[in-house]
Amino acid sequence: MINYNPKDWFTFIFRIHKADTVKKLFPMFIAMAIYSAVIAWLELEVFRLSEKDHIRNITAMHGLLGFVISLLLVFRTNTAYDRWWEGRRQWGALVNTSRNLALKLQAMLPAGHPSRQFFRAMIPNFAFALKDHLRGEIHEHSFEGLSPEEKAAVRSGKHVPNQVAGIIMAKVNELYRQQVITGDQLITINAQLESLADVCGACERIKNTPIPFSYSVFLKKFIFFYVMTLPMGYVFGLGYLVIPMVVFIFYVLASLELIAEEIEDPFGKDANDLPTDVMSGNIRKHVQEIL
Repeated sequence: MINYNPKDWFTFIFRIHKADTVKKLFPMFIAMAIYSAVIAWLELEVFRLSEKDHIRNITAMHGLLGFVISLLLVFRTNTAYDRWWEGRRQWGALVNTSRNLALKLQAMLPAGHPSRQFFRAMIPNFAFALKDHLRGEIHEHSFEGLSPEEKAAVRSGKHVPNQVAGIIMAKVNELYRQQVITGDQLITINAQLESLADVCGACERIKNTPIPFSYSVFLKKFIFFYVMTLPMGYVFGLGYLVIPMVVFIFYVLASLELIAEEIEDPFGKDANDLPTDVMSGNIRKHVQEIL
């Protein structure tokens, strides 16, 4: 995720970062410019058409279609941002759950008990496991305090967050059987233990439920054909200036769609994705301070 000062307009306008849509769309800009130039040249120089020979009211049709496409893009952008914000809420809930679980265990476990070191490592391990799981990766070096048996269990399991949560749950129940914690204390921390799985499930729902295919395809086709017909309607009023106008309109519409595609899956490594690496590190730091 990019850290920035929202009040620094000059930097926003003239800085080009790696997520800038200009870089991604530049080949399409060239193609649209060539296409618009060919249409303008054919109509103005080859066929020598005049505005009276052209289809009438085509600009009015573009105005109506522009209103429709703006509504579709607003809905698309809002839907993508809702997914991004929901992902941020879930990771915020994971931060709070990890802190609350560590605080309760710190109060329940006797000073110097070896289980403190276990939870000091395993609670942050869940955050790192979830981060890698949402990216389709496994990084064993990011885990701390795992025994060889636990490493084997994590390595063999397809769902690593479930394996880590299961290890934590098994340890808590072992402490209850050893009467280190009471039944009431077990019930007290049960909410935080369940919340780990709840956060994982919510994040998986966001990642694995993309926008419906038909809607995404329709919007892309709509943008493409809308921009392709622009030179035919505005060439007589603008002449060859229709070329930069068409490129700019395509840039605006296509960029909104690209931004929505990027933020609707907020758990990756793109510039606008959530800083899950930083949040996982903060969870480890806070839990280690508490325990």
